[in-house]
Amino acid sequence: MAELLKNIYTHEFFETFTNSLQKIVPNFNTSSFFKHIFNTEWEHKELKQRMRHIVIALQHHLSPEYSKNVTTIIQAIDQLQKDGVKENSLEYMFFPDFIEYYGIGEYDISIAAIEKITQFTSCEFAIRPFILTFPNKGIQQMITWSQHKHPMVRRLSSEGCRPRLPWAMALPFLKKDPTPILPILKRLKNDESESVRRSVANNLNDISKDNPDIVINLAYNWYSKSKNTDWLVKHACRTLLKQGNIKTMKLFGYGAIHNIKIEDLKIHTPKVKIGSALDFTFELHNIGNSSSKLRLEYGLYYQKANGSLSKKVFKISEKIYPAKSSTVIDRKQSFKVITTRKFHIGLHRLSIIINGHELEKYDFELIM
Repeated sequence: MAELLKNIYTHEFFETFTNSLQKIVPNFNTSSFFKHIFNTEWEHKELKQRMRHIVIALQHHLSPEYSKNVTTIIQAIDQLQKDGVKENSLEYMFFPDFIEYYGIGEYDISIAAIEKITQFTSCEFAIRPFILTFPNKGIQQMITWSQHKHPMVRRLSSEGCRPRLPWAMALPFLKKDPTPILPILKRLKNDESESVRRSVANNLNDISKDNPDIVINLAYNWYSKSKNTDWLVKHACRTLLKQGNIKTMKLFGYGAIHNIKIEDLKIHTPKVKIGSALDFTFELHNIGNSSSKLRLEYGLYYQKANGSLSKKVFKISEKIYPAKSSTVIDRKQSFKVITTRKFHIGLHRLSIIINGHELEKYDFELIM
């Protein structure tokens, strides 16, 4: 994903940016800035490396005084919006990166800047060094922001303190004990903004990986209160569901499977070429006299470089299967080369999972 996103930084983008910036800083040296950006290393840099490179280039062409540069960035955002640039613009995340890189020693100025900048482009990465360096003040600020009138600031109060935010530095003290941020999540669980509620769910999903009991208890307290909260709880429990956590399964109505039988599982591609797909079918029988609510999944055991196997779970369906019913399930699992997973030839395994209960494993081989 990053290899594609890094190409958002085109000449046309920088022309738009510098045209607006020059209305704030008339003597800004655009020619020199372009030369600094598009140096001999530019093509080799990935997305976050490019953002940091832009930050350093921008600093070289602005004032040596941090506080003045913060004022310039805020004014530039106002000007960009006047010139038609919409908020939530991913490419302008180098603004918060500027605060993260140069502002850690200027806490008050930086926090005030983050509050404004996040209303234009997310500061979820930039806030984390401040939380790590100033944990007490940082968490209190997040609590304060959870009551802010702007939804992007409220979202930051949850997203910024996720213990395991992807692509960002972890917050080890919150992985160990997330109690300090629970008031934020409780306050925002019914937020009017879907993006805020989604952030709460993602934060809870992070917490579930280190402190599952905390999330399970919250889930039982919050579930069946409203449609929005029910969605939030279900999304927050997705890792627990994939892990087959029995308490979580019970909350969502997934019960015993003694009347459910899997028969005639066939792997139609016992040798799968890299670039093609695993093809398998099986029959699911509900032999009971009543319908059953089932979460049906399959586990794929990928071979790692050291020869061991690592399981990843994929969902097939979540629905009610009628009494005395038979259902044929047909699935394909792609082995096309992607940047986020490296395939290793050799033994792989497939399993069927029903309501968290993993059944027999079946072998297949990945080949070149």
